[in-house]
Formats: sequence, structure tokens, C-alpha cells
Amino acid sequence: MESTEVDLAEKSEKLASTLRGLGSVLVAYSGGTDSAFLAYAAYRALGDRMLAVIADSASLPRTELAAALAFTAEHGIPTRILATSELDNPDYQRNDSQRCFHCKDELFTQMEQARVQYGFEHLAYGMNMDDRGEFRPGQQAAALHRAVAPLVTAGLTKAEIRTLARAANLRIWDKPASACLASRVEYGRPVTRENLSQVEQAEEALHDLGFRQVRVRHHGDLARVEIARAELPRALAIDTLDAITAALKQLGFLYVTLDTQGYRSGSMNDVLPVSAIHPAAG
Repeated sequence: MESTEVDLAEKSEKLASTLRGLGSVLVAYSGGTDSAFLAYAAYRALGDRMLAVIADSASLPRTELAAALAFTAEHGIPTRILATSELDNPDYQRNDSQRCFHCKDELFTQMEQARVQYGFEHLAYGMNMDDRGEFRPGQQAAALHRAVAPLVTAGLTKAEIRTLARAANLRIWDKPASACLASRVEYGRPVTRENLSQVEQAEEALHDLGFRQVRVRHHGDLARVEIARAELPRALAIDTLDAITAALKQLGFLYVTLDTQGYRSGSMNDVLPVSAIHPAAG
């Protein structure tokens, strides 16, 4: 094997040994590539001494929930749905730079209760090496609840996780990233079930038009559409632009704009001051 293959094999074994060392674990599972691979690896290492836990609320698209449940069913991975209530929290509804903290705090609070109830030893989540330098308040919530990050312990990057998932014939190996629907609502605009539903339907409309990697950013009356750059040329055809506009206006948006930078994760964070992303700098 080449050195890179040897390195990846060593990291894979490190992940397995880390998971075995936990004894038993609840895995925060969203259905994305990272958490799905972690749940798969945990099941292989621990069997029924692991449980994948998926949080269900208005911020999770129905298609994502169905796909997440289909994946664990396909591999026999024990799974439980927890109904979370972050939308009832005014601090979450306010939608400032700490929204994700309040969401994940709700998740890990409920997971901790489930951990005690079902007799598991640890909580784990799908943070990888590439996530460490990003603005992710949810990581603060994970630390507060002492959730471990086995993918980081194993030194795995996002690309390496996708490579291992592909080698294991997991269909989620190339699944596009899919953050919660609330991440599409501009900061300062209250998060409501209504605007989350509006975003969910808008993105479904874009998928129905054949686009794979999209975001619809909610700016009140205006929808800012992000489409992966590889798919942008097709989006720029006049007939396609008309179809996008018609679909989103039907959902209640008065204006529809196509972001020429294309899809990019966390673009809403571009407007945050440095002091919000790094409080010590304020």
C-alpha cells in the first residue's frame, strides 16, 4: 500500500479502537456524511452498545429525516428520534450569532437525559479535523456536555471520511453538506416555523429542477439562491432562471436573486463582526 493508504488504514483502526474504548455511546446523528460514518463505525465497533440519536424539529427537512432513517435501517444501526424544542427557546428564536449553541445545547441536554435513562456511558458527535478552525458555536455546546469527537481523535479530515465511506460502499460518501434550515435565515430575523418551511419548500423546488447542491438564504421578502458553481452555467439559462423565480415567488418571496459566488457553506457568517465570531476580540 502507498503511504497515504497506510496512514488512512491507521486512522481507521484508531477510530475503531477509540470507539471500543468508550464502552457504550450515544451518537448525535444528522444523516450527513460525517455523523453517518461515525454511526456506522460505532455500530461496527460496539454493536448494540451504541445508539444513533437524531433530533427532529422544524429545522430538519422531511427529506433529510427520511434519508437519515433509511441509511441506519439499511445497515441495521440502532436509531432513536428525539423531538427537540429549540424553537420554543427565545434565545434560539432571536437568531443571533449564538443560535447554533442554543440548538445544540437543547440536543445534548436531551441526549444526556437519554444517556442516563438507557444506561450508556458517553455522548459523541461527528466533528472532524476540518471543523476545528471554523465558527461553530455548536462545538461549545458539545464541550459543555462533555461530548467526545472520535473522528478528531482519529485525526480524520472530511476528505478522508468520504474516502473511507466510499471504500465501505456507503451511499452517503458523497452526500452534499446539509446544515439545519435555520442556518439559511439571516441573522437578526426571528426563526419561525413559517420561514423554515418556506426555505425547505424553496430548496425542494430547486432540487426538483435538477440542482444538487443548493441553499436558499432567507432575507425576508428576498430569497438569495446559492447553487454549486459547477451547476451555475445551467442556472444562468433564461428559461431556468424564470423557473426558479416562478417557483420561489409562489412560496411568498417577492424578490429572487442568484448569488454569483455560488454555493458556499456558512455564507451568512460573512456579515458577522469579528467580535461575534471570536468574542475575545471584541
